[in-house]
Amino acid sequence: MSKTIIYQLLPRLFGNQCTTNTPNGTKEENGCGRLNDITHQALAAIKELGVTHVWYTGVMEHATTTLYQADAIAPDPAHIVKGKAGSPYAIKDYYDINPDLAQNVAHRMDEFDDLVKRTHHQGLKVLIDLVPNHVARHYVSDVRPADAIDFGHDDDTSNAFSISNNFYYLTNQQFTSPISANGENEWHEYPAKVTGNDCLNPAPSVNDWYETVKLNYGVNLFDGRAAHFDPIPDTWHKMLHIMLYWADKAIDGFRCDMVEMVPVSFWHWAIAQVKAKHPDFLFVAEVYNPSLYGEYIRTGGFDLLYDKVGMYDTLRDVVIGHRPVMDITRAMEAIAPYRQHMLFFTENHDEQRIASRFFADNGWRGWPATFVSAALLPNAFMLYFGQELGEKGMDQEGFSGMDGRTTIFDYWGVPSLQRWTTYRRRNAIAIQTLPIAATDTTSQSPLDGRNIQSHLVQQHIQGIFVGEVLQRRGLFDAGQLHRRGLTNHPQHTWRYV
Repeated sequence: MSKTIIYQLLPRLFGNQCTTNTPNGTKEENGCGRLNDITHQALAAIKELGVTHVWYTGVMEHATTTLYQADAIAPDPAHIVKGKAGSPYAIKDYYDINPDLAQNVAHRMDEFDDLVKRTHHQGLKVLIDLVPNHVARHYVSDVRPADAIDFGHDDDTSNAFSISNNFYYLTNQQFTSPISANGENEWHEYPAKVTGNDCLNPAPSVNDWYETVKLNYGVNLFDGRAAHFDPIPDTWHKMLHIMLYWADKAIDGFRCDMVEMVPVSFWHWAIAQVKAKHPDFLFVAEVYNPSLYGEYIRTGGFDLLYDKVGMYDTLRDVVIGHRPVMDITRAMEAIAPYRQHMLFFTENHDEQRIASRFFADNGWRGWPATFVSAALLPNAFMLYFGQELGEKGMDQEGFSGMDGRTTIFDYWGVPSLQRWTTYRRRNAIAIQTLPIAATDTTSQSPLDGRNIQSHLVQQHIQGIFVGEVLQRRGLFDAGQLHRRGLTNHPQHTWRYV
């Protein structure tokens, strides 16, 4: 039985072998992974986990404090950037590749194209982020196609809202960052634009998405969110152009950020046009409101939806003892009409690592939840890089702080990934068993690098059948397993019925 399994990977961290790890360190101090570090060998090892798609996070050019003088790429003011490296979700140029990830900055797009080819050569598909709700405060495209116009280029900044504007404006008000510029490279924005999380204050707080500005899809934030979709707002045309630009580059899909902050009417209009040209293109939606699941599938046209507030939150609460096991049944029943469209996970860049002290404090303790998420139903599953190694995410990186998450804002080396890479290079093979489980007696890795497709779904794991794992971990008894659609196959494998 085949199953869609997505592997989320941050190239900035994945290939970084520098072990300095100075909190708030620069790229020169802490190093940075590159697209070229994701080699055929690395991709082969990822595929051996049973992965079908790789989601490369943070490949588009986003705001950063790093200067690339030889390539005429200026740094962004530090008080409108989160961390030294910057957030992958504050896009600075929708048509460009993050120069941090390039071995040769002048050829960064060629290096991305080569990565797509390497990924396809291994039989894997490529997903990248589409961030449609907001852009970096300092958005400017210096490599856009001749037929593309920058967001905001033709805006009437005296008008707070217009369907011809790409941004919303707080007229006659000056933007003030919650972070002090300390007199260096101060960002001036007048009139202030509405901040990415719909903050209408010209002085957003540190808890707002102050590094971003909201894109205008024809919803009037100043008039009860009244919709103005006729004629088609200018932002719709520009975002569709961006979507087709990347789809034409032979990628296989988008993970679409904060989908619910963009009107479903746009998705209906845009996804249909992308799929008319690329019928198999995959659209994955980051959504959090179960009452809208049906609308984003039927009207929006999405293929997969996050099930964060359903299955993820339930499994997390079961692991830490806040909810009974039977709530898993309720979570399954709640998504029954949309089950084939749901994307389950137990880690991603927004959530805390299972092995962190903020979650299970031990990878093995969270293992039953990951097993249920990956194997109990045939719908899609997502694995976060380092999760298979029991990465704890307990570093004090800088902007991110010690919060149980692997930073997306800082230049950093992830020790578990570095040990994995060292082992892989030393052995010069696509490994079956990852090094932490093999060489580190403090391993928090329950997967040990084994193939998710065959070992989680079809075969036994380390000699323990699926049902036995679930029973021994106290998740289900035999009767509950049978009622949930798992039955003991005569050949001693567990399968769906």
